[in-house]
Amino acid sequence: MTDTAAANPIHAAIGKTVADNAVVLFMKGEPEQPRCGFSAVVVQILDHLGVDFVGVDVLQDDALRDGVKSFSDWPTIPQLYVKGEFVGGSDIVREMFQSGELKPFLAEQGVL
Repeated sequence: MTDTAAANPIHAAIGKTVADNAVVLFMKGEPEQPRCGFSAVVVQILDHLGVDFVGVDVLQDDALRDGVKSFSDWPTIPQLYVKGEFVGGSDIVREMFQSGELKPFLAEQGVL
């Protein structure tokens, strides 16, 4: 655990969630009911590819919503993590899907 995670319990919780689950989507809403279009796009792509993932609703907690952004140093939500690594937000996931990069990447990670 880094000093930052020890000093920031939100970062520690995010780190644990990312470490404990192969695919995590920090999103607005739930996978069954996304509450923003960008989150919905990523959910649709993951569902289309048949990826088993954990959705974490950042709207339930302001500290979590802000913490996710500082944890990844990425300003927007949703945020996709695969095997502990930050992949990107909605635009990146969509571009990877459209270019055909996402499916092989997920297969290489053993989550497809």
